[in-house]
Amino acid sequence: MANLHFHYGVMGSSKSAKLIIEAYNFRKKGTNIEIIKPAFDNRFSATQIKSRAGDLAVDANALPNLNDYNIRPDTAVLLVDEVQFFSPADIDKLVLIADMQDKIVMCYGLMVDSNEQLFPASKRLIEVGAKLHRLESSCEIPGCMSLATHHLRFDASGRVIRAGEQFALGDSNYKSVCRRHFNEMYRNIYAHEK
Repeated sequence: MANLHFHYGVMGSSKSAKLIIEAYNFRKKGTNIEIIKPAFDNRFSATQIKSRAGDLAVDANALPNLNDYNIRPDTAVLLVDEVQFFSPADIDKLVLIADMQDKIVMCYGLMVDSNEQLFPASKRLIEVGAKLHRLESSCEIPGCMSLATHHLRFDASGRVIRAGEQFALGDSNYKSVCRRHFNEMYRNIYAHEK
């Protein structure tokens, strides 16, 4: 079984909910786990991971980076939320934990930003051979049932933002969309075909 996993999907694909459920199931079986998240992600809580899908929450250790992080010897599984906000060097530390300490490391996060660019940590997870698990959800454009693969970011006036910070918190100004709607709205492709 692979010991380094990357569960990825768009916003709203229940990544945090899946992590919380996994934590519950591991603990129910008596498996020692640790849960970490980047300190940058303080949207809902500085010390918890919360899911927008109801009242699901779990305590987590919020860390600015993994430079001084040491997993406990009795821990079998490390769960990492919002992994895209960590650095490539932090991913290399997770690789060492998985390979040299024989721990299962399960990461959850976004693959690409709203400008269709890989997050550096997500890119590094691919490079080091993490087992990829895509969490699927549907496009948020009304009437579209295609797989959501991209994010659109909007300003306060509802215009698509095509540049800016790769790391931005919040989901009220984001929409998860399929590739066709992303290209239509971000690049104005397909407009001439209508």
